[in-house]
Amino acid sequence: MIKWVAAFLGYFIFRFPGAVLGFIVGSLFDNMGGSNGGGRNVFQDLTRQSVSPADFELNLLSLCSIVIKADGQVSQRELDYVRQYFLSTYGKEKANAIFRTFNDVIKKREVSAQRICSYLVQRTRYEVRLQLLHFLFGIAQADGQVSKAEVIKLRELAGYLRVGQHDFESIMAMFIKSADNAYKILEIEKTVSDDEVKKAYRTMAKKYHPDRVVTENEAIKKGAEEKFKEVQKAYEIIQKERGIS
Repeated sequence: MIKWVAAFLGYFIFRFPGAVLGFIVGSLFDNMGGSNGGGRNVFQDLTRQSVSPADFELNLLSLCSIVIKADGQVSQRELDYVRQYFLSTYGKEKANAIFRTFNDVIKKREVSAQRICSYLVQRTRYEVRLQLLHFLFGIAQADGQVSKAEVIKLRELAGYLRVGQHDFESIMAMFIKSADNAYKILEIEKTVSDDEVKKAYRTMAKKYHPDRVVTENEAIKKGAEEKFKEVQKAYEIIQKERGIS
């Protein structure tokens, strides 16, 4: 419908060339509007192009299994973390069916992380990949700590997902505490000026603000809110440390 309206307006203003241009532009909007379907999972709300829910679920399950097996053992608490995610996203019946597939994936010896991440990079926006990395860190921490082996694997996955180094360090700092943790979350060095601290906070608050995640899915909203709160906490810590008003 939009393409015909745009074509009419284009013709009215620029005659035939304007009608052609208006039709093309309007078609793009029609296609964008028609691509939004129901029944998508948490991370699919911000996809670049249409992705089969089954394909996405399988790839997501595979990444979960890679993280769970990264330290050489399968933790029940990490399995429960993944199970809870699917329960909250799909409901009990579908979650149970998906988790049966997950158990099969866990038992597989070889899963190509690079291939899976390449698939996701081509089909998801950067914001979704940040959220995905945050979710994978949550799995690693579910048993009480993120091991060195898990950090190495998560860093490898972040590289395949084309997540920037500063963003990786920032998300990792939300799960692994250290002396300069607050600075890592804001992606700055401890030597920066107070003005640079304020600027970094505004930048990070904007990046992780829940309003930037346009979705009705509660799981994505919750993840965005958690990251936003961590950014706020980090800034408050630095404020107190430096006496920034």
